[in-house]
Order: sequence, then C-alpha cells, then structure tokens
Amino acid sequence: MYLHIGNDTLINKKDIVAVFDLDNSSWSHITRAYLTNAEKNGEVINAAGMEIPRSFVVTKTFDGKNRVYLSVLGSKTLLKRSLS
Repeated sequence: MYLHIGNDTLINKKDIVAVFDLDNSSWSHITRAYLTNAEKNGEVINAAGMEIPRSFVVTKTFDGKNRVYLSVLGSKTLLKRSLS
C-alpha cells in the first residue's frame, strides 16, 4: 500500500521509518543537523511544492537509501491516512 503525502507524491508504506511534525521537532539542534545533512547528501524531496511544509517523512528504500520527504500535510493527518 502507498501513502499520499501531497502534491501527487506517493510513498510505499513499508519504506516509512518515521513521520515528524516540523514545528515540534525542528527546534532541536539534532533534528536541524539531520535535515541539513540529508539536504547536503541530496536525500530531501520537497513534496510540499511552494507551500510551507508541516511535516517530514523519513524512509529507507529496499536498496538502503534514505529519503526525507517534506510534506504540506500534518503528521496527524499522515498517521490517519497510513492506518486506513
């Protein structure tokens, strides 16, 4: 099954490692360092388009690559969608 995270972006549910709320998690210097490092490594995919992202989804694909998807949807909304 797939999870729609906005702007025509689908993620395989079994690849999802974690879903984070940007407002609550970005105040931590560890989270900011992780996101900065992921962006430098080309692992960040902006699924929010021109809107302000509200959450990010960390995935690990079958070939071991990490991806960080920025989503315009909130983490609670993504959780509800993932359970259905």
